[in-house]
Amino acid sequence: MAPPTSLRSALAYANNFVSQIPIGISNLPNPLSSLSPQAPFNTDSSVTPYDPLTGAPSCPLDGPTSCNNNTDADSCCFVYPGGRLLLTQFWDSKVHVGGSEEDWTLHGLWPDLCDGSYDQYCGMAPRFENITDVLKHYDQGDLIEDMNRYWIANYGTNNHLWAHEYNKHATCINTLAPSCYGDGYTPGLEVVDYFVRAFGLFKMLDTYWALTNAGIEPDYKKTYSLAKIQSALEDFSGSRVILKCTGRHHNVLHEAWYVYFVKGSLQSGEFVPARDTFKGDEGNCAPEVRYLPKRHK
Repeated sequence: MAPPTSLRSALAYANNFVSQIPIGISNLPNPLSSLSPQAPFNTDSSVTPYDPLTGAPSCPLDGPTSCNNNTDADSCCFVYPGGRLLLTQFWDSKVHVGGSEEDWTLHGLWPDLCDGSYDQYCGMAPRFENITDVLKHYDQGDLIEDMNRYWIANYGTNNHLWAHEYNKHATCINTLAPSCYGDGYTPGLEVVDYFVRAFGLFKMLDTYWALTNAGIEPDYKKTYSLAKIQSALEDFSGSRVILKCTGRHHNVLHEAWYVYFVKGSLQSGEFVPARDTFKGDEGNCAPEVRYLPKRHK
C-alpha cells in the first residue's frame, strides 16, 4: 500500500506504524517514503506486540514460540494448534477508491496448523456476524475506516467479508477464547484483538513498496522473474512468502502470503518470521509472471 501523500496523513501513518515497531529495532521501512528513501526491513526482528485495550492475558516475554516448542504451555499464552500464522494480501485488479492504485489489499490472517494444513470454523472463539457494530462499540472508528480501504470485498459487503474471515479463521485461535480474558470479558473483545493485530501486521508489510524498491512495478507489457519477486518480498519481511497467481497459465501475480509464528498470545505476543518448509508452502505461479496495473471501475 502506498504511504499517504499529504504531510498530515503521512504523520498519522507514521504514528500507527511506529506503534507496531519494537523499541531498539532499526533499518525498518520508513513510513514517510514519499518524503525520503526507505531502508530494508531488518530480517532478524519480530513484530512488536501491541497493548490490548481488552484485558487480554499478560504473558511472559520469554515464553515459547508457536510450532517451536513441544512442552506444555499455558494455552492463553501459546497459540496452539494453529501456530503458523499467514498474513495474506492480494493485488486487486480494480481501483476501488481514489488513490488506491498502489494498494495491496488485506485478505486475512489465517492460523494454519504447524504442518501447514489447517482447520476452520473451530469454535475456540465465539462467532460474530456484526463486525462493524462490534468495532464501533469499542470505539474503533479509525480501524473501520482503514479496513474499508484496505480490507475490501470484491463481492458483497465488507462487513460480510470481515465476518467470514473472522468466523472461519479467528475461531481457530485458542488465545481468543473468552476464558483467556478472565472476569473482565465482555463479548466482542476478541474481535477487536483479532482485527487490530491483523491490520497492524498488514501495515508493516507494504508489498507494493517492497516490489517497487526491487524494480518491480505494475506494467502491461513487462514480465518479471518469479524468483526475483520471491526474493524481494522475503528479504523485505524476513519471512517465507507464498505467491499465488491467476490466469490461464498462472502467470498473473495476485496474492502474497507472509508466514509467521507467534511468541506468546495472539493478543499481545510477537509475530516471528517463519522460514521453514511445510505442507502447502509452494505457490502456483509460472517462472515468469505479469504484475498488471489496476483498472478503474
